[in-house]
Amino acid sequence: MTSSHRPFGLPAAATAGVLLLAVVGCSSSGAAASVVVPSPPAAEAAFCQALAKELPDTVAGQGRSDPKPGSELTAGWGDGAIVLRCGVPRPEKMSDPKAQGVSANGVRWMLERTQGGAPRFTTVYRKTYVEVSLDERYAHDMGPLVDLAAPVTAAVPCGLDPECS
Repeated sequence: MTSSHRPFGLPAAATAGVLLLAVVGCSSSGAAASVVVPSPPAAEAAFCQALAKELPDTVAGQGRSDPKPGSELTAGWGDGAIVLRCGVPRPEKMSDPKAQGVSANGVRWMLERTQGGAPRFTTVYRKTYVEVSLDERYAHDMGPLVDLAAPVTAAVPCGLDPECS
């Protein structure tokens, strides 16, 4: 895994997008997280459905615990510790030349911090955006991205990056 503080270099025509914030709840009582389900175009939804079939039963040692409402566009592990949403809109932050990113097993992710400081990652250079929100336990742990890299690579094709795998 490598990290980068370089801008993503996306073309200006690709800067349109609306940030859809996830409302992620976490509870120690074992209650599942609650999220906003994305509504991507049909072609992107098909990539997300393929991703749903590839997702592992455990991520970073956390068992599968999908958020509510149930959808092929969302998945979770550890009762809200790790929440994935597929087909999210392009985050505005991707237009920021100072945006930070990381690479985990060939998948590039843009890093954002939520208002509470927890990390949220969104894939870049893919045909649809996949967002992974982590709770405070993973503030400095990229293990979940490593576990999700193979499913993302298998199901969501590369877009704009010639080095994308």
